[in-house]
Amino acid sequence: MKARFTDEQIIAMIKEQEAGEKTADVCRRHGISSATFYKYKSKYGGMEPYDAKRLRALEDENGKLKKLLAEQMLDNAMLRDINSKKW
Repeated sequence: MKARFTDEQIIAMIKEQEAGEKTADVCRRHGISSATFYKYKSKYGGMEPYDAKRLRALEDENGKLKKLLAEQMLDNAMLRDINSKKW
């Protein structure tokens, strides 16, 4: 799924609202619902664009590490299964 807005754009929207603009006006201008805005705000609230880039990099690295762990656990299970068989 391709994200509609970049992390930097989302942070800019949040900053507009924090600067005193009404949430409904920000949502209307960017074409999002208020529920989406508050979901973004809960995830990106208080962040700077640099922090968002770092978060994205950490999430990507975490996904790779989880994949490696799953492959390693599968290999271990396979070796245990082979070792438990009687020859």
